Amino acid sequence: MLDSLTVRDFRGYAALEAAFGGGPHIVVGPNAAGKTSLLEAIVLVAWGRSHRTTTDGEMVRWGADLARIEARAGDETIEVALVRSSGSEPARSGSPGARKRIRVNGVPRRAVGLVGLLRTVLFAPEEMLLIAGSPGLRRAAIDQLAGQRSAAYLRDLTTYARTLQQRNGLLRAIREEQAERAELRFWDDSFIESGAAILEARHRLLADLAIPLARAHAEIAPDEASAARLGLRYVTNAPLFPGEMPRDALARRLVETAEKEIWNGSTLVGPHRDDLAFELDGRDLAGFASRGQQRTAILAFKLAELDLLTAQDGRPPLLLLDDVFSELDPDRRAHLVRRIAELPQAFVTTTTLADLDPALVAAATAWHVSSDASTGATIVPAEVGIR
Repeated sequence: MLDSLTVRDFRGYAALEAAFGGGPHIVVGPNAAGKTSLLEAIVLVAWGRSHRTTTDGEMVRWGADLARIEARAGDETIEVALVRSSGSEPARSGSPGARKRIRVNGVPRRAVGLVGLLRTVLFAPEEMLLIAGSPGLRRAAIDQLAGQRSAAYLRDLTTYARTLQQRNGLLRAIREEQAERAELRFWDDSFIESGAAILEARHRLLADLAIPLARAHAEIAPDEASAARLGLRYVTNAPLFPGEMPRDALARRLVETAEKEIWNGSTLVGPHRDDLAFELDGRDLAGFASRGQQRTAILAFKLAELDLLTAQDGRPPLLLLDDVFSELDPDRRAHLVRRIAELPQAFVTTTTLADLDPALVAAATAWHVSSDASTGATIVPAEVGIR
């Protein structure tokens, strides 16, 4: 559970200090006031990265050189500092990069060292595209969940990303006749080893998700669930032949695509190109489901995340809901409210209390977020800021 949060020069916040108790917390304010940035700060100390950007410099407040976030969660004090890189090249967004420093109880850590300290499940508006959107959204969702279950998975992802970058560069050099094919061998070995570990972990995760996902879907949409079971299918460009292991399949596919890879100058197979399919009774939801059915499946997926992480050690994760109630119909809202009430703590952002269930509002601690051009974003208890 998140006990307190201190923020300095992060996004629109010049300074923020807040203590949080248990139960639901409702964060109310107009668009662009700082509600999402507040949740982003929580995500940053929980995951070691933002869910909104890959450019750390974007999170440092305009005109500042250092952003700092400190969170207390039980016996742990987690600090993340973003130091704007002096003289660094601006990113495409126009923001320079930043060096990230993470400490837990004063001891330097890498992001992988945060696993298990403040587990969170985030439900944001962009995830309403999880089924019909790009494969990258689905890969990111499954990678985030797998990473919260295992630090080893995050290490494998890091190794794989580094290997992929080096391998792609070498493929381009071979295409331009500036390198020899034999030089690929070292990176192929690393690619196969880390890629196979990722594939094996993803398959284990989908197997573990099967029952929680079907159960959550049955709770939300019993009529749909009585006719068809909701499931997740892994879609890979390196399918297993009988008797093969993932590393065998990856090695085989590298041989099969060798010439085409050199022609394209990029790696054409592997976990970075795989996908997930949400299915009802074996039919891909992206191809036939209504918008309502898709939202039901996405909500079931998020609730299954909650159940799976809770089952790991009996500690429910922190639920972060970023303005998603307006996307759900009354029945789905009511179901989500019931699940929120069962959790030790949850944060819900909204532009208006009218989107929320009155029972949730009555049981929650409310906060008001506002933004001023001179002072930046501020957050105060709603009994002060809203009447």
